[in-house]
Amino acid sequence: MATFRQKFLKLLYPLIMRLSGSGSRGQVLENKQAKPAITPFYNLASQLNNGQNLSFSDLKGKKVLLVNTASNCGYTNQYEELQQLSEQYAGELVILGFPANDFAEQEKADDHAIQEFCQVNFGVSFPLMKKSVVVKKDEQHPVYRWLTQTAQNGWNEQAPVWNFSKYLVNENGRLTHYFGPAVSPLSDTVTQHLTRS
Repeated sequence: MATFRQKFLKLLYPLIMRLSGSGSRGQVLENKQAKPAITPFYNLASQLNNGQNLSFSDLKGKKVLLVNTASNCGYTNQYEELQQLSEQYAGELVILGFPANDFAEQEKADDHAIQEFCQVNFGVSFPLMKKSVVVKKDEQHPVYRWLTQTAQNGWNEQAPVWNFSKYLVNENGRLTHYFGPAVSPLSDTVTQHLTRS
């Protein structure tokens, strides 16, 4: 069930998106030189929020959008957009949500509560990982280490600037884009890169 704060933030979402579109939150970075990953993306794995392991080798042949999420953020309504995207591109795109509490204490819930919140309020059916750290510090999740270190992904150092930063990996395991949190998952900026290349 959504709290008053969560309902209020949902109402404010269109305004938040309009006001935060410029600057680092609206940033888009692209791997224009098509640099390959140094450490293969498919060597990675993560733990789903139910404790099961997800081997990224199972994602071969699909595009993957990795998003750090939070339940009490002005961008939380993007769960709805991400769900639409996962349905629209079913079979071609896998969305992986990484709940994290790295920005202003906006994800205090445990894994079970996060899953329930996402399903009840946004109908989320795409995989959610166990709550983890996505920013650059010692406890950073290995997947986010790969996403934010040139020595692993081949070109990108950009860590999430806030909740709902997005990283796109193509069907060959190459990191192609970083989209800031103010870039809507349903915008042309994102969707133009989701059709088969």
